[in-house]
Amino acid sequence: MRGLAGLTIGTALALVGTAYAQSARPVHIAGSSTVLPYAQIVAENFGETLSQFPTPIVESGGTGAGLKQFCSGVGPDTIDVANASRPISEDEKKNCLANGVKDIQEVKFGYDGIVFATDAAGPDWKLTPDMVFKALGAKVVQDGKVVDNAAKTWKDVDASLPAWPINAFIPGEKHGTREVFETKLLDAGCKATGALDAFKAAGMDAKAAAAQCHAVRKDGAAVDIDGDYSETLARINSNKQGVGVFGLAFYEQNQDKLKVATVSGIVPSVETISNGKYPVSRPLFFYVKKAHLDVVPGLKDYVDFFLADQMIGPDGPLAQYGLVPAPDAERESFRAEFDAGKTM
Repeated sequence: MRGLAGLTIGTALALVGTAYAQSARPVHIAGSSTVLPYAQIVAENFGETLSQFPTPIVESGGTGAGLKQFCSGVGPDTIDVANASRPISEDEKKNCLANGVKDIQEVKFGYDGIVFATDAAGPDWKLTPDMVFKALGAKVVQDGKVVDNAAKTWKDVDASLPAWPINAFIPGEKHGTREVFETKLLDAGCKATGALDAFKAAGMDAKAAAAQCHAVRKDGAAVDIDGDYSETLARINSNKQGVGVFGLAFYEQNQDKLKVATVSGIVPSVETISNGKYPVSRPLFFYVKKAHLDVVPGLKDYVDFFLADQMIGPDGPLAQYGLVPAPDAERESFRAEFDAGKTM
């Protein structure tokens, strides 16, 4: 049977027996909290449209935790799909291989991006990662020394910015978009300002220095928002000099209320996010255990359903929720690569 290479005959028969004899096991998915709502939308639509299969079970836990589950082995007691907001790492691949998960299909399905926006009546904003870090980082470098961040206004950070008090509403640590905020803005700004090197020179090891780059102020200048973007918008409505972080789709749906900032001179849009020019964006993935494709009822159908234009295209429900669709040709390549059985 295709896809069972690496399994013992006994394990293979047990998997087939569980899948088909009981015929009650749904596709089981876990991983990224960023991908979670997209996978839930697909699973619900899948269950309603292809009622011959149980509705897939979709759980969160984060990219790392999902891939750890995914790589724990092959068989009916392991998950079939791991959602991820970053590519699988080499260490994770090695863990998969060590546990008999030998054939993995990587499926990219679109992009997400975050934008900075202010009240629609406010001035134009032109931000860079170093400005964001200088404004929001817990510790910064002044005159070659590591100090607590004492900037009061955005103009203190850069003369080109408004003299507004620094009051930013950013994704909370539990929010799926916090990772892209940290890696694309705080990491980049930390390096660009020389803070990363200064942290190391001050005695921090590489891990501690990287963690310090991600640390944000706790003096009220940066406010974590763990709820959805409507909560961030409400904060902006009550504080007309506040700066909020939103998903692109939410901003586009509220352009009458918000004005978006450029980042590194790039205006955020579906085009600039999908082509990678806008710096605060990333591709989204899920990983499929190929050994399960022919033995877990509905698994291949679920992937095909997920990758259909009715789901990931510009008019699909995922785009309405916030997914930035890939260009037409790229979406076609997602489907072609999966159909070709390409593994990592």
